[in-house]
Amino acid sequence: MALHVRGVLLPDDEVRDLWLVGDRVTFDPVPGAETVADGGFILPGLVDAHCHIGIARGGAPITSLDQARTLARIDRDAGVLALRDAGSPFPYPELDDEPDLPRLVRAGRHVAPPKRYLRDIGVEVGAAEVAATVAEQAAAGNGWVKLVGDWIDRGVGDLAPAWDADTMTAAVAAAHAAGVRAAVHTFSESAVEIMVRAGVDSVEHGTGLSLDLIDLMARQGTALIPTMINIRTFGHIADQARAKFPGYAEHMLALRDRFPQVVRAAYEAGVPIYVGTDAGGGIDHGLAVEEMLLLHEQAGMSRLDVLAAASWSAREWLGLPGLVEGGLADLSIYPEDPRADLNTLRTPTHLILRGHPLP
Repeated sequence: MALHVRGVLLPDDEVRDLWLVGDRVTFDPVPGAETVADGGFILPGLVDAHCHIGIARGGAPITSLDQARTLARIDRDAGVLALRDAGSPFPYPELDDEPDLPRLVRAGRHVAPPKRYLRDIGVEVGAAEVAATVAEQAAAGNGWVKLVGDWIDRGVGDLAPAWDADTMTAAVAAAHAAGVRAAVHTFSESAVEIMVRAGVDSVEHGTGLSLDLIDLMARQGTALIPTMINIRTFGHIADQARAKFPGYAEHMLALRDRFPQVVRAAYEAGVPIYVGTDAGGGIDHGLAVEEMLLLHEQAGMSRLDVLAAASWSAREWLGLPGLVEGGLADLSIYPEDPRADLNTLRTPTHLILRGHPLP
């Protein structure tokens, strides 16, 4: 049966009637449609553009599809109706079209340097194997590859690029040759410069960005997913590392402290910014609204732009049509205007996923 909803449609800011026919939206009236909502503010369903439903709390790989379902449902129940899993050690393509789960955009496993990343999470390869491994992981995902651009190098005692610059540049080219986009984890100044200049599609975290690189990202259209919730954990990381690696500890604190200004500079320069929490491992699922509040309060993004970064713009970036004619029937309805108070996003009155109301 077709459904009918009516309310203030954002970002259009006008009262509209929408009919949901199966998994699609139309503005043409459908006789006999059941009205399920009349009033409120309508958003395309929220997006978490950087999470990991393949990694359990504490950092170990999940071991079953049911674990992935549970994590995805936590996000769904918080109003997030689409996820980009930025690297999973556990394959779960069977869940792509599961009707009660958020839409899934997936990378394969992280491509990481040997013995320098989280245990059992990535495919760890030397420089000679990176390009071929990228091609393999492109086939394991459904549109993205995740590269680990840097991590602590214990021999150096600080963050360092995962491989040499030529190898990292070739990795991005290999992803594009395979027909997918490349996301890169970077904390350090050196690795993010290599990857932005190589034409990577999205920078995850990006604490080491300089103003020159921010300008280049804006010109190229390179996206930034700041994961500000994740960056707040750098103090704990520094405390754990200080005894053995004091230089690394101080570096992490410095990156943390300057990061709100980095994100603000990226926003003001016109870099595309999307909401991502890095949920999985050390960050709980269901925190997209908390990330949105940080982007507004600490990085100075307007509420409207934060909403775009978590809704219609993020969906367009991921290839998921929003609430347009023929778009996907994913929407959230709120009792008050979230442009006035983002906290309103905590209490949706209706969630409709793939054309079906959620309980």
